[in-house]
Amino acid sequence: MELDLTPKLPKQVYGGHGGSYHAWCPEELPMLKEGNIGAAKLALEQHGFAVPRYSDSPKVAYVLQGTGTAGIVLPEKEEKVIAIKKGDSIALPFGVVTWWFNSEETELVILFLGETHKAHKAGQFTDFYLTGSNGIFTGFSTEFVGRAWDLDESTVKTLVGSQTGKGIVKLDAGFKMPQPKEEDRNGFVLNCLEAPLDVDIKDGGRVVVLNTKNLPLVGEVGFGADLVQIDGHSMCSPGFSCDSALQVTYIVAGSGRVQVVGADGKRVLETHITAGSLFIVPRFFVVSKIADPEGMSWFSIVTTPDPIFTHLAGRTSVWKALSPEVMQAAFKVDPEVEESFRSKRTSDAIFFPPAN
Repeated sequence: MELDLTPKLPKQVYGGHGGSYHAWCPEELPMLKEGNIGAAKLALEQHGFAVPRYSDSPKVAYVLQGTGTAGIVLPEKEEKVIAIKKGDSIALPFGVVTWWFNSEETELVILFLGETHKAHKAGQFTDFYLTGSNGIFTGFSTEFVGRAWDLDESTVKTLVGSQTGKGIVKLDAGFKMPQPKEEDRNGFVLNCLEAPLDVDIKDGGRVVVLNTKNLPLVGEVGFGADLVQIDGHSMCSPGFSCDSALQVTYIVAGSGRVQVVGADGKRVLETHITAGSLFIVPRFFVVSKIADPEGMSWFSIVTTPDPIFTHLAGRTSVWKALSPEVMQAAFKVDPEVEESFRSKRTSDAIFFPPAN
C-alpha cells in the first residue's frame, strides 16, 4: 500500500468565544496512525482559558504566536505558572496537568506534537478535562464526588455543574489569573528564537535543537525537537534519520518545495509547502527542501530524544567519508568524474545558500 505523505492542514475539533482547538486526523494524514504521531493546535482569543486537562500522550508544545500564561503540574509536584511567548518550547510528559490563558488582544496559538503509542486512538491525542460539561467529575455520582472531596451534596453540585463550557471558555475581563514567576520557566521552557544556535550558516540557515541537554524534560517525553530557519532560495541538504526515527514537520512561516525519496529510489512526495501545513517523513526516507524567496521555517519532532541524522550532500555527508575507489565503482564513473564530485561542497554543511 502506498502511503499518502501529502502535507495537510488541521480541522477544528471544538471552540467557542474563548478560542478553538484544531487537530490533524489520521483519516486525512495516514502517517499519523502509521507512525503513532499526534498533532494539534490551540488558539486562544483575549481572556480565553483552556481549562485544566491531562492527555494520554507525551507532547512538545511550541508557541507559534502571541503571549500568555501556562499552568503546569507534574505528578505530585507544585503548580508552575509560566509566562509564555512566541518561540517557546515546552516538554509535556505523561501525567502532566496543564491550563492555558491569554490576557492579550493578539491571539495565542500553540502547536502540540507528540507520540500516541500508548494513546486510546493511534494518531490522535485524547484530553481528559478536570472541569466543564465534559469534565471527569460530571461522570461520577454526587455520592462518589462528595466522599472524594469531603463535601456536602449541594456544594458538589455547585462545583461540578457551574462550569457549562467545554474545554475552552472566555473569562470576564476583570478576572485575575495567577501571575507567572520567572523562576518557574527554568527547566520547563526553551525559547527557540533566543537560544544558542546549534547550526548557523551565513545566508543558508539556522537550527536550534531541543534535547536532554538544554531541556531535561525531553528525556521524559521520549523524543527531541528542533526549529529550523532557512533563508530565501536556500536548500536543506538531502538527509535521513539514521536511528529509525520519524520526522514530523510543521511549517511555521514562509514556503518552499519539498521532495521525499523512499525505497528503490522512488520519489514519494514532491510538492509546494506553505505555513500551517504538516507532513511526516517515514523512517529512513530521504527528505530535502528548497525555500521560496521569503525563506521558510519549520518546527519538527524526531521520535528519539537525541536524534542522529545522516546527510547525503555537503561537507559532513557520507560521500566525503567513502574512499575514491568505492565511489568510482558505485557510480561506475572515471576517476576524473569522482574527483570533480568530491571536490564540491567542501565547506557547506546541511544548508546550501543560493549561488551568487
